[in-house]
Amino acid sequence: MVGDRYQRAELNEGRLLLPDIEISLGLWQGSFNSVNRLWLRWMTPEGDLILTPEEKAKQRATNAEQRAERLAAKLRELGIDPDQLS
Repeated sequence: MVGDRYQRAELNEGRLLLPDIEISLGLWQGSFNSVNRLWLRWMTPEGDLILTPEEKAKQRATNAEQRAERLAAKLRELGIDPDQLS
């Protein structure tokens, strides 16, 4: 907005970049609250989604599971059965 008039905003790779606050708005196709559709989402200036708290928790859980699987595989390589550890 300039004065009392809106100005046309240019899109950058389909996103509206807000450089003053280092964030952008873009479209994302996906499921949110069990509704699958095209959503307006906050993104980094580079276009990465800014995750919701629920998405962050799910990502942390997935990362922890993957790490546990890698560690269990490493133990098996060393001849240790991870299921026998207490």
